[in-house]
Amino acid sequence: MISPSQHRWADVIHRLEAGGSMLPDSPNNLKQIIGIYKAYAVPMDFYWRDLLYIAEQVFLNPLPAFKYLLPQEYLDRPNSYAGPAGSPRIWRGEASAHPELLAFMAKGEMGAMPRLLHHLWHDRINMEFAEACMQAMFWHQGMGGRFNDYLDSEPYRANADRAIKAYFRRNPLMLGLYKLWPEMMLEKVKQLSYYANLGLFWEVMAPVFFEMSDLYDEGKLTSVPEAMDFLVNGIFAIAGRPIYHNVMIEGECFEIVPKSEGFTWLYEAALPYVEAVFYRTSPFRGTKSYNAQANQVPDQQADFHYGILYADLFPVGSAGIPPTLLMQDMVHFLPPYLKEDYSQHGRGESDVLIQLGVSFQRSMYNVTSAVIQALRAALLYPLDDTNPDHLKANRQFFEAQMDRFLRPEARLGEIQTAHYR
Repeated sequence: MISPSQHRWADVIHRLEAGGSMLPDSPNNLKQIIGIYKAYAVPMDFYWRDLLYIAEQVFLNPLPAFKYLLPQEYLDRPNSYAGPAGSPRIWRGEASAHPELLAFMAKGEMGAMPRLLHHLWHDRINMEFAEACMQAMFWHQGMGGRFNDYLDSEPYRANADRAIKAYFRRNPLMLGLYKLWPEMMLEKVKQLSYYANLGLFWEVMAPVFFEMSDLYDEGKLTSVPEAMDFLVNGIFAIAGRPIYHNVMIEGECFEIVPKSEGFTWLYEAALPYVEAVFYRTSPFRGTKSYNAQANQVPDQQADFHYGILYADLFPVGSAGIPPTLLMQDMVHFLPPYLKEDYSQHGRGESDVLIQLGVSFQRSMYNVTSAVIQALRAALLYPLDDTNPDHLKANRQFFEAQMDRFLRPEARLGEIQTAHYR
């Protein structure tokens, strides 16, 4: 045994050392996070498909007006981790697009009408949220792994060059622009590689969340630590999933980030995603000033703290906050038990986006706990290790992780209480 921690978040650290989550274990917390995982997984099933469609097919289209109108080919595209052919099969459901997603795409909020009209009326899944997450990863580069370094390498530039020239082989104007400003198009291809990266990341997370929802419905997930452990086990099971970027041009496949480079899901996608999206992102447009001269925006990327773990959810609905788009997407797919829960708190349906946003924040603290526990398991020692030096190393690791929540904006304190809704 070692002496108790003196950290500001000592109670949370002791809970992590006991195998728990940053989120306290309670039936209501479990209900909130599992309901959110289900509500998130359905639009996520669209996000990952459309991100790959944009990276693989839309590519450098100078006027990508229909990039959010997903073709049937990508709606039918099997998820690699669902259905009978899933390897491993994480979700027991079907591998094609989720039935609730297809039903919403057909009717939306306005009833049955052509997809283009749904799109023009913004009665659709908000892919702008997915792109905001991609942009955060693209901007907060170098968050782990070798993926970003490879995007600056000569092999990558050569692969991108071949694809750009093939894509515009019948467009002398665009080829001329490429010759004049090659870095501009190369930078766009780098961004598209992050589209593929995030799409392949979310292709894993959607079936993980669907399966957790099913297990909860079956009474097989009964506590917050069990939900966290399911995520930890999923992280290790899929850690080696290849991260790549292929482009299809007139039926020919161009490898821009080849699978042979050995990039993996955990180090090139999952960890950079958590760092860039959960912790950092960027100031919320409409609620935070961009006046850098007045020091209202950090001058170091490492000091950015605008992710969901720090977000003030109460301005949800203000202009331009990307999480607002996700809240609007998730509200269509809330399970009945979560709808009932929200109706009994706050102002019922009139502030459902805020309640949903707070539940989402709780759920992402649980996901972050899973990432922290997975890193501890990979880099340090078992929680039941009897060597005091090993336990001290684990303690130092947990305390370093909790240092990131010493900022006053962090919501770690709020999620410790049931009154935060």
